Amino acid sequence: MASVLVCSSPLVGHVAPMLAVAAGLVEHGHDVRFLTGKRFERQVSRTGAAFIRLPPEADFDDTSLDAAFPGRVGLKGPKGIRFDIQEIFMRPGKAQYQAILAASAERRVDAVLAESLFMGAALLLAGPAANRPAVINCGIVPLSLASRDTAPYGLGIEPMPGLPGRARNWAMQALTEKVVFGPVQKYANAISRDVTGSPFPTFFMDWPRAADHIAQFTVADFEYPRSDLPGTVHFVGPVSQGGKSTTDATGSTGRAGETGSAGGTPEAELPAWWAELDAGRPVVHVTQGTVANRDFDDLVRPTIEGLAQDDVLVVVTTGGRPVEALSGPLPENVRVGSYLPYDELLPRTDVLVTNGGYGGVQFALRHGVPLVVAGRTEDKTEVCARVAWSGTGINLRTNRATPETVAKAVRTVLSNSSYREASSRIGTAIRASRGVDELADLVESVCRDRSLERE
Repeated sequence: MASVLVCSSPLVGHVAPMLAVAAGLVEHGHDVRFLTGKRFERQVSRTGAAFIRLPPEADFDDTSLDAAFPGRVGLKGPKGIRFDIQEIFMRPGKAQYQAILAASAERRVDAVLAESLFMGAALLLAGPAANRPAVINCGIVPLSLASRDTAPYGLGIEPMPGLPGRARNWAMQALTEKVVFGPVQKYANAISRDVTGSPFPTFFMDWPRAADHIAQFTVADFEYPRSDLPGTVHFVGPVSQGGKSTTDATGSTGRAGETGSAGGTPEAELPAWWAELDAGRPVVHVTQGTVANRDFDDLVRPTIEGLAQDDVLVVVTTGGRPVEALSGPLPENVRVGSYLPYDELLPRTDVLVTNGGYGGVQFALRHGVPLVVAGRTEDKTEVCARVAWSGTGINLRTNRATPETVAKAVRTVLSNSSYREASSRIGTAIRASRGVDELADLVESVCRDRSLERE
């Protein structure tokens, strides 16, 4: 039995997939503790893991980031990104690091499993490997490692082949590290020297490279190929794979990653109109997930309006909000549910329209459903770029779509079988992946090696 410390920043989109990790490791018989914010104590307890609260200086309420971090109000573009990285993720790193040390002092920790923006784990890597637990980075977002074959992470730019592409990537990476994020790197180095005596182990966005292993929660088919990919990267597949039941970060019970990213739950009661899904009309499902669903004018409303006259059935989930939140009259071809059972809905879906959550997109791909995606915040710009690159759907390259662009993209996907063929191909790989089970095997292998080293 391994002693594992699971770590996550106190944001719902980060905690949700790590809950699946914790539940899976508990099922495999390991001693699991989960370090995150107070708001998620109940959800952590339901996985069977022991909850450890982050220190107050590293904890905050992610339901209102502007209230928790008033300095971010009004900031846009690079300034806004730099503020968020420095204040929301980098500054809490010192307290996170100290919390890891405290947990290790209380009881031995064989392995620390941390999501990609938990900077306390990155600080742990600044010290000698022999003096710390094994660190496994959990890839809850698209792979962020810098590469000669890819543009810098966060820009949503697809790969360009050949020497011109590598020259472009080198120039953009240098600009990103030295100019755009130079001040943040300087801040990261200062924090690391303060707590460890050494500078930050890598460029701050590339810290997973220094981890002992990277467990990327996707399949290789849905990630850009890299000729310089480290051997420490393991494509384990989506963590919801394998049917591990847990409670998502919104408090709904279901398979982890589904409700938090896509707005469905296997426990949802079937609505009265459910039989219409099998009536012969193409089914277009639209969702903004359970987090970015405050303003349905971003994507849900444009989809409804754009397809109002089409011979399709538009199925909407409000991501846990009351169906009445979708105010105003609805066209005849629209059906709405607060939550819907995705295991039953997606096999009946012809196109998914979504803002590009990593987990929700891959759950659609698992069922071979092609996509229309529209997201430019957080990791969504990278997820949407991979949808276009992989041929599984159309990227609208916006946060706020228009009815015309959504309708045109949906019609294109419906009429061109190549999108469904590409989605089915990746879906086959996802269904063959082992998800949390493979991650558990990795943890056990790492802990055996550490035990032999100690002996």
